[in-house]
Amino acid sequence: MSEPAYKLQTPPFRERRGVPAAPPKRIGHIVSVAGPKAVAVLEKTGAQAPDHTRVQIGALLKITTPASSVVGLVTAVTTPMPGGPDEEEQLGLIELNLAGEVVIAGPDRRLTFKRGVTSPPSIGDPLLLVDRHDLTRVYAPPALATVKVGTLYQDPAVAARLRVDDLLSKHFVVVGSTGSGKSCALTTVLQRILDDYKHAHIVVLDVHNEYQAAFKGRVEAINLNDFNLPFWLLNFQELTAALTTSDEHRDAETEILGEAVVYAKKRYNDQAMARGALLRKSPEQALMTVETPTPFRLSDVIAFIDEQLGRLERTQGTLPYRKLKTRIETMVADQRYNFMFGSLTVQDTMAEILGHLFRVPSDGKPITVIDLSVVPAEILDVVISVISRLAFDLAVWSKGGLPTLLVCEEAHRYAPANEREFGPTRQALARIAKEGRKYGISLALVTQRPSDLDPTILSQCSTAIALRLSSDRDQQVMRASTHEGALDLLDFLPLLGDREAIILGQGVSMPMRIMFDDLQSNAVPRNLNPGFSKSWKAPNMDRAQLEHIVSRWRQSGREKA
Repeated sequence: MSEPAYKLQTPPFRERRGVPAAPPKRIGHIVSVAGPKAVAVLEKTGAQAPDHTRVQIGALLKITTPASSVVGLVTAVTTPMPGGPDEEEQLGLIELNLAGEVVIAGPDRRLTFKRGVTSPPSIGDPLLLVDRHDLTRVYAPPALATVKVGTLYQDPAVAARLRVDDLLSKHFVVVGSTGSGKSCALTTVLQRILDDYKHAHIVVLDVHNEYQAAFKGRVEAINLNDFNLPFWLLNFQELTAALTTSDEHRDAETEILGEAVVYAKKRYNDQAMARGALLRKSPEQALMTVETPTPFRLSDVIAFIDEQLGRLERTQGTLPYRKLKTRIETMVADQRYNFMFGSLTVQDTMAEILGHLFRVPSDGKPITVIDLSVVPAEILDVVISVISRLAFDLAVWSKGGLPTLLVCEEAHRYAPANEREFGPTRQALARIAKEGRKYGISLALVTQRPSDLDPTILSQCSTAIALRLSSDRDQQVMRASTHEGALDLLDFLPLLGDREAIILGQGVSMPMRIMFDDLQSNAVPRNLNPGFSKSWKAPNMDRAQLEHIVSRWRQSGREKA
């Protein structure tokens, strides 16, 4: 007769110390199995049953079968026929979603957890409580690269771990209502990754200037007021979004801009050849297009437009030419766009820009935080599109040799569900979401409104870190994006406390409810709002401070901290 499966769950080191291992506590038996769901009836234990037999939704239990121990998550606890208050015993039912099993595997015959159930339970199989060793075996598999981000809700003594390769290679999303702790949760994940991987390449698109203070000593902080992201790095779609108007002349302006850019690129390359900067003409220079990745001057673009205007009669539709020229001159003159259009000279500094953005080499600063709070809203789409596209193109041309994580804070703002808005950025992020895994580039999306996020991009995220969500619409979107038998866990989203989260998907061994670790005071994302009750206790601004703010506002085009 084979040894009962529950005996296999006994921690072997306790036996070696000479301390007999107590068998797992039986609390019920299976009465129904239907696909991935099972129902067990609680066995009568008397009024003196210890408190640790209390079973809560989301807890992990196990069912012993002849071949393995099947583990499942509690989804409901019911009493179909409640008795009176004086009755000692009442019939209790536990509903479970079966998620995996613990089997003996490998040459060392170790107990190993694996997803999927090859030996389903049957009627009468015992239902057992899990102990700390079972939880560790399931949620912290020793053979995989993991990082600890918190503790399990079921047992705070057990670490909650994320599987690094599955989390990063298959994209992940962090969702939660305002104040639920999204920024701190993301910071915890990134800090733990950086603790173990000193040569990571992480780029954070920070729209609120929160994260530079969270990675002191390990961050390359980029403020676009003192960083040059030259316009010639833009592809033609991005140039069109930045330089053309959105009225009825857009098509005509786009056609004129295309001809002008090709002219300007050819002129720049011809002059470079004459100076000897280019020793020989490359094939792409021989066949120049608007998408050829080579520098050019806006002055040559304007010269081309002027030349065309000189050839046209006023009755031949000069308005698109004049509108395009005015738009370019306005962008060049506006100090808010100095980071893109303000350079007096054009030089091919593409390698330096990519090295700065993506930390090549990292020089002890493996994470880049780009402050986008100073970028005017009308060009934010273009800036994020350029950075996202450069990240993808670099991954492709390096043939996956530079694994990179691109973190998109407030992703719903620039990758919205509305297909008419933020076209270039949405396309760039969608390309990373669909194809990035092949080239070693990953997305981390952070949003308080998953219902407003592009559903195509959201559907590509294989791991979800869900903090408190109050909106029914947002909860429904998360349920629709969940491909596991853990939908019942998501019913707890409105009830989660601060720093609590439900994590499910490929980045964890099984869906789990956790409490994120506390961050040190000097590693917390910056909060620009100290709170009304604190701010209103004393005067908080005088006229001189207000005038200084107005001065900076006028210089940068928007208020920043």
